[in-house]
Amino acid sequence: MTLTTPAYGVRSPTSPLEPLTIERREPGDRDLLIDIAFCGICHSDIHQTRDEWGGAIFPMVPGHEIVGHVAAKGSAVTKWEVGDTVGVGVIVDSCRECGPCKAGEEVYCEKVASYTYNSHEQDHRTPTYGGYSTRITVDQDYLLRIPKGIPLNRAGPLMCAGITTYSPLRHFGVKEGQDVAVLGLGGLGHLGVKFAKAMGAHVTVLSHSPGKKEDAKRFGAEFLTMNSADAFKDNAKKFDFILDTVSAKHDYDAYLRLLKMDGTMALVGIPEPGSIRPQSLVDERRRLVGSQAGGIRETQEMLDFSARHRIAADVEMTPIQKANEAFERTMRSEVRYRFVIDMESLRTNGS
Repeated sequence: MTLTTPAYGVRSPTSPLEPLTIERREPGDRDLLIDIAFCGICHSDIHQTRDEWGGAIFPMVPGHEIVGHVAAKGSAVTKWEVGDTVGVGVIVDSCRECGPCKAGEEVYCEKVASYTYNSHEQDHRTPTYGGYSTRITVDQDYLLRIPKGIPLNRAGPLMCAGITTYSPLRHFGVKEGQDVAVLGLGGLGHLGVKFAKAMGAHVTVLSHSPGKKEDAKRFGAEFLTMNSADAFKDNAKKFDFILDTVSAKHDYDAYLRLLKMDGTMALVGIPEPGSIRPQSLVDERRRLVGSQAGGIRETQEMLDFSARHRIAADVEMTPIQKANEAFERTMRSEVRYRFVIDMESLRTNGS
């Protein structure tokens, strides 16, 4: 049995977001049916719908920053009750057998995780559809509990942007008192600043946009405008850790030289390929690392951390009917700092 579900998606890489009807599965024994309240707009939604990374599956319903409530549950569900407030992030299943899955790092599944959209279920045939829809069916082990204290309309971006920035800060050991730089103050970067600050670090935003200086200060960070060679020279060997959130092509070597000895620069954006001079790493025993969104265990840890420290995304709400406009404004960096879709607009107004 399937559930006919209103959604918004694209039919091809060149078509706009438009009303679609998709089929969700009825909850199986271990599944829950989630009524979606809010869904964030991630920059990757734009890349995927336009097939900029290749391998896109159409029609596509994007969205992996999902917040909603349990509407129904299967007979074997033990972790959740109807009415619970839950989140769905970047994955909805994985093999559950490989080393990363057993370690709670499901997003690194060696047999390929089932991503929330533009992917396939573990049967390798059934396409997945994301959160630009009124409901979704998910296995109980891949849901997240939204703690009290996080405003629901600001919680969705934590499922992707939040864990994507929290994970490398935690995994690579950012500590109280360290000097941490966040490169780029956007949908990812503004949450990276909040997390690093809450971890006790001294935080500096590195940006080419002087207009974001006041926001950086509001988040508790210093601000450096990196538009001149002098800015790089004056801040050489200043930072213990750099969180690089920029998706546009940029000079890795220039930023690596801002690291102290044994410093780490973690890439979470996905820019065009670039080159690196080995000497930029060798000279000060620096590290250049990459990080994806975290697994279910770490994402729940991040949500609990966010609730304790009153961290949530800065958002602008939009109805689903203006999603195409939101995409264009996101591309022009005209949102501070994340669009979130109110799914009530799809329930009540349809197309």
